[in-house]
Amino acid sequence: MTQGEGAAGVDPERLWLHPAEPRRGRKPSFSREAITEAAVALADAEGLDAVSMRRVATAVGAGVMSLYSYAPDKDTLLELMVDHVSAELPTTGPLTGDWRADLKHLAHLQRGHMLRHPWLPAALATHRTPGPNVLAFLEHALAALRPSGLDGAARLEVFAQLTAFVAGHVSHELATARATRAPERAAAEARYLAAVAHDGRHPELAEALSGPRRPTDPEATFTRFLDRLVDGLDAS
Repeated sequence: MTQGEGAAGVDPERLWLHPAEPRRGRKPSFSREAITEAAVALADAEGLDAVSMRRVATAVGAGVMSLYSYAPDKDTLLELMVDHVSAELPTTGPLTGDWRADLKHLAHLQRGHMLRHPWLPAALATHRTPGPNVLAFLEHALAALRPSGLDGAARLEVFAQLTAFVAGHVSHELATARATRAPERAAAEARYLAAVAHDGRHPELAEALSGPRRPTDPEATFTRFLDRLVDGLDAS
């Protein structure tokens, strides 16, 4: 699929408030939702690079040109995809009143969500037009942060910081998982770090690598990093 004008070129009013209607004539056998679902399925299975108008059209049984009234470019389709999968995130349910605990719970939900859709961290880097499902989860997160005493702008910043942390961590987690499937390279990297740590020029690194090893279980690692981030937030 060719690139559009960039995420900044997507008109959120037109996309979310006044979605394009199909041209007059015979009712199409597909919908904007069907197009989005097909694109998500492709991205989940093969990554974002696999998503093209031609392949999406084939999946919904339509001609390529007929899709453009629903998603005129890649950026628009990406916005639709992000919002579509965001419906999986909870937007209701009781909050404990302990804003740090609630924030950590939301972060764990986000991590699971991004692991189910490995293309999502990269998509969020250019995502600019929050749709209804994204807004619903944002509203829930801001409510969770209300007991912190932070003003509205600060709560938005904290949630943006949290989401960026989760996306970055998941990206690293996925890359690490891919590396473990190449044991020879992983062994070479370990030997390299051992050599660097003992060359006498990196005493801080040598001390860090010689210390007690932390659990490497992905869930435990994420929790440890998340605790450091959230527990260190200043609500003053």
